[in-house]
Amino acid sequence: MTEVKLAAVARTEFGKGAARRIRRAHQVPAVLYGHGAAPLHITLPGHETMMALKHANALLTIQVDGTDHLAIVKDIQRDAVRSVIEHVDLLTVVKGEKVTVVVPIRVVGESAPGTIHLLETQSAHIEAEATNLPDHLEVSVEGLVAGVTLRAADLQMPAGVIFLGDPDDVIVAISVPQTEEPEEDEAGEAGEAGEAGEPTEAVLGADASDEEA
Repeated sequence: MTEVKLAAVARTEFGKGAARRIRRAHQVPAVLYGHGAAPLHITLPGHETMMALKHANALLTIQVDGTDHLAIVKDIQRDAVRSVIEHVDLLTVVKGEKVTVVVPIRVVGESAPGTIHLLETQSAHIEAEATNLPDHLEVSVEGLVAGVTLRAADLQMPAGVIFLGDPDDVIVAISVPQTEEPEEDEAGEAGEAGEAGEPTEAVLGADASDEEA
């Protein structure tokens, strides 16, 4: 699990105008909530926050006015066009507390020669200790042959992590890549078209001669 420290500043200005000013200063507006405490509105450093959020379920230490708050990301709002982070919701956590999160699934290993794998499910819902969340779950396709299907029950679960989905959900399918049928030779097609057209032309010519006669 990735652990990151971010120095934050408490903010007292709210609304769209204040948020735009924060983002223009290359910072990120955020809110820290949880455990019955009043929401704490803060400003996070833009670049450091962007780098931290590249790690799924990173454990963040948010430093505000000399106090450290352990937190995980609950929601990220991004600009639909530029993918710029516009706002972050942070959930306060404590050691030993269990939380429910979504983690990405990664395929490891190589399937049998001549086969490919298709990742049917990209992520999984799990329950784990907030201070020991996995960055991802792995499923191995090493040496698997075409026709084999791996399900959620085949996921490699770290100690203390509970899978919350259906164990029968398909995760990966092994298959043989489809090959495209060769296109017919254009010259051959033209020849066939000519052969098919010759009798028609002869009939038309005979009809024309009869009419002139």
